[in-house]
Amino acid sequence: MALESLRANRVRSALTMLGVVIGVAAVVLLVAIGGGAKREVETQVQGLGSNLLIIVPGEISFGSAPTTSRLTLGDIDEVARIVGDRRRVAATVSSGENVRAGTTEMFTTLQGTNETVPLVFNRPVARGSYHRRSDVESRRRVAVIGPKTARSLFGDKDPLGRQIAISGVRFRVIGVFAPAGSAFGVDRDVDVHVPITAAQRLLDTRRVDALAVKAPSIDGINELGDRVVDGLTARYPDDTFSAVTQSQILGTVGRILGLLTLVLGAIAGISLLVGGVGVSNIMLVSVRERTREIGLRKAVGARQRDILAQFLIEAVVLTSVGGVVGIVIGIGGALLLEQLTPLPAVIAWWSPVLAFAVSAAVGIFFGVFPARRAGRLDPVVALRSE
Repeated sequence: MALESLRANRVRSALTMLGVVIGVAAVVLLVAIGGGAKREVETQVQGLGSNLLIIVPGEISFGSAPTTSRLTLGDIDEVARIVGDRRRVAATVSSGENVRAGTTEMFTTLQGTNETVPLVFNRPVARGSYHRRSDVESRRRVAVIGPKTARSLFGDKDPLGRQIAISGVRFRVIGVFAPAGSAFGVDRDVDVHVPITAAQRLLDTRRVDALAVKAPSIDGINELGDRVVDGLTARYPDDTFSAVTQSQILGTVGRILGLLTLVLGAIAGISLLVGGVGVSNIMLVSVRERTREIGLRKAVGARQRDILAQFLIEAVVLTSVGGVVGIVIGIGGALLLEQLTPLPAVIAWWSPVLAFAVSAAVGIFFGVFPARRAGRLDPVVALRSE
């Protein structure tokens, strides 16, 4: 009888479900977006390399002011002594510079690095080679460029052996990186790497922005970071240094994105709550419209719990069907978003289950009051109503 009543009022039933459909679809879609953002960040951090330890001057905390680096090339030897292998220590100094080849010019990120960067940061060279230690020691003006930089400056021509000008100073291209994608919003395929000594001369500085260490394994990486920080602090007693691991970066970013996903889910849950209020309102209207019907059923023997069950079933069916439709739309929207945008959408198994359970609970919660009201109608009074 409950299903027959819903079938007889198809348009009203569909409009009643609409709020639940939108709410459930929003929950599934927004949770998928939050999960996709988290996975994208994890992929980017892990793509930098494995077992990475980043050493930077100052304290690493949100809201802290940037610290001027006092690190120099001499600190590479100190850190290499602690690590036990110079090949596992990379140094960088960065700046944004204009790069020109012929009449073509573009703005790129200039990275002054030592010879160990491809090993430490997992940056394979697709063509040519990376600069060697002798290039660093002799300040040779050679450069390894990203694939997008090569395409922008040289088009279809082979860039190897050609000249580029960085802030008016000529460098010879000796290698082209393999595509690496973006990391934290920065496109690594437009980087230009030159020997760190040549970059320091170009920028008129002796500083090193950061040191990176590739730990032998993940076990003991925190202890290694403490030893490196202690060694640098002994060299610069008035300065502080921080050692950051990939796990710490992922943990901090994961907590932020987890909170963001929770907020997005709560916002979507509000629309689900509004949909439940709509179900309650429609059911109250239905009780009022069917007062004579209810009176007649009770007069011929229907008990209060029979009337209660009928209206409660109607509410639960509306929200459950709406929940299923919302889940389908939410999953479809997430998959479509993944195809049309670079952001992956991760559909957590618990989000459709939770959304459906909440939609069914909404039907029970918001259907109880109208159902109880219908069940308590006096049959004599109900039959006399117009």
